Amino acid sequence: MALSYGSLVKEAIVLLDKFSAGRQCLDDFIEDASKDLQNMDAPQKKFILDVVSGCGEHKNVLDVVVNVFYGQKGRWLSRGDRSQFVIICYLATFVLHDIGLQHFSNIVKSLDGKKMYMFLNFFFTNLTIWIQEEWNNIYDAAYVEEQWIGPLLRWRPDIDVLMGQLSVRITGGSRVKKAPIKTTEPQEFCLTKPKPRPLPMPELIPQQEKCKPVPNSTYNAPKEAQTIEEIKQKNHQKTEANVKQFRCGNPQKSEHSKVGIRVMSQIKEDRDAKLQFNSFQSSGLPPSNKTSNWSTKLNSAAILRQGALYNRQVEEELQRLDRLAKGEFGASSFLQWQQEMREKDLLEELVKIEHRHRDGCISYKEAAMARTHLMERKQKTAQLKKEETAQLMRRYAEELLQEEKELRDLVQQVAEGHKNSKAAKEKLHEFKQSIVKEVAEQSRALLRQALEEAQAELSRKFEIIREIRAIESIPHSRVNDFDDTETARHQLLGEMSLAELKERLQEKREQILEEKQSKKQLLLEQMDTINLRTRALAQATRKTRLQQTVSLRQTVLKDPTLMAQQKKLEEQQKEWQRLKQIKSNKAKTAEHTKVQAGTHNKVSTTIQNKDELTSLTK
Repeated sequence: MALSYGSLVKEAIVLLDKFSAGRQCLDDFIEDASKDLQNMDAPQKKFILDVVSGCGEHKNVLDVVVNVFYGQKGRWLSRGDRSQFVIICYLATFVLHDIGLQHFSNIVKSLDGKKMYMFLNFFFTNLTIWIQEEWNNIYDAAYVEEQWIGPLLRWRPDIDVLMGQLSVRITGGSRVKKAPIKTTEPQEFCLTKPKPRPLPMPELIPQQEKCKPVPNSTYNAPKEAQTIEEIKQKNHQKTEANVKQFRCGNPQKSEHSKVGIRVMSQIKEDRDAKLQFNSFQSSGLPPSNKTSNWSTKLNSAAILRQGALYNRQVEEELQRLDRLAKGEFGASSFLQWQQEMREKDLLEELVKIEHRHRDGCISYKEAAMARTHLMERKQKTAQLKKEETAQLMRRYAEELLQEEKELRDLVQQVAEGHKNSKAAKEKLHEFKQSIVKEVAEQSRALLRQALEEAQAELSRKFEIIREIRAIESIPHSRVNDFDDTETARHQLLGEMSLAELKERLQEKREQILEEKQSKKQLLLEQMDTINLRTRALAQATRKTRLQQTVSLRQTVLKDPTLMAQQKKLEEQQKEWQRLKQIKSNKAKTAEHTKVQAGTHNKVSTTIQNKDELTSLTK
């Protein structure tokens, strides 16, 4: 007689609700339930009692899932449905392998489809995220992974199909129809028909492959020469166009334009002459009244440290004034010497700065002249490189001809070697077949041994699970009575109750708050003092620096090293002006020759036109 698991699960839900509402021991409740179910068959009665007792034994594991499920979806669910979620979770985790997927699907479909879809989706979605972590806190992680998580993941594809059916059912779709059972239809044997005996293939006559033709670039001139020839043609066309155009569009520059060019060059030379390279600082002095709007936030330690530093400086200054008043020693000579040494160090530093500035100007001029010489050397190198390129192209063409000859010989040798490859292929095929047979025999032996080991390991695991369930079925009684006014009675000297500890902690907290408030007030006072002293010190420092800068500027300009650098810089400026003059003269000469060439072409064109007219008249 087949069991109706849907009705049996509903009976189990009713019993589990009674057990959760009462305060009876699990064993006593099972005995009472067994008496009430005497009218049922033995298998049905056993299934119901096993489900209820299993839910009670694994209550801590099942509550982890159901409590969080109600925490997230509780506003759409009723508390009266908790037992059916607990039983479904128990069946999926512990009994799914025993009852099978078909009976589990019938149980789920006999309940509310929408609620079951919501619970199964929640359970299998979070199975490997946080449910496994919570179960690892209760049981051993290896045991949880092997006995619970692994089987559930293997059932996941089938559960997804079940959830799809529930989704269709919820949305009002038709029930999934079972596919019709296909009957076995006899078919004829597919025998391979013998192929007709092929005619012997004639021996192939080796044919030589066509050689690649010689590239056209071998007999063509280099691109550089072609580019130069195109530039010459364009320049020639431009000169002819300038000669043949109308007189009103004369391309030659007028006298007014030439005067303008001379004036612009004169202005540029005057500006270059006005440049001063002996200034004290190239970019000027930085502003002395620079203020920063950004405030620096100091912590408590920095404020106290800064306040202690200012207090120590004030004490040292007072002690120094007392010693001067008592006449213990005269500090005027020492202070004078100290001031002189500071001025000397500052003067040396300013001289070094100006020296670096002059060196930079000299290096810039030297680099400019070096660039001009480098351009000349590059032009000569480019001409030599063109000659070398033409020679390399000729050598490359000779090497290509030699390689083509060697390639023809190699093709002939390969064509002869193809004749002897058929016998070698047959031997290789036989050798591979023997290797495949040996590997297949070894694989069968290894598979048989692995199956025996897996069967032994599975029986050992079943025995361990049986022992663990027997241990878990033992009831535990826990009593938790706690009084916070009593001590733990460990007979220690500083022992106190929880209430006394809370009172002392409150007193300590008030004391800490008072100390913190007093410390905060002290830090605010220190901060005000520091800001006042900092502003006074900055104002005094600005005045002193301004006076020192004015006095040292004249002294720095008289340094002999700087005077020698200034002289060298002036010589380089003259050399640079001379190079510019030479360059401008070359440009004017080139322009003059271009104008003469244009006029010559114009005259020759007019003479040619006259000759054509005379010939036409004749």
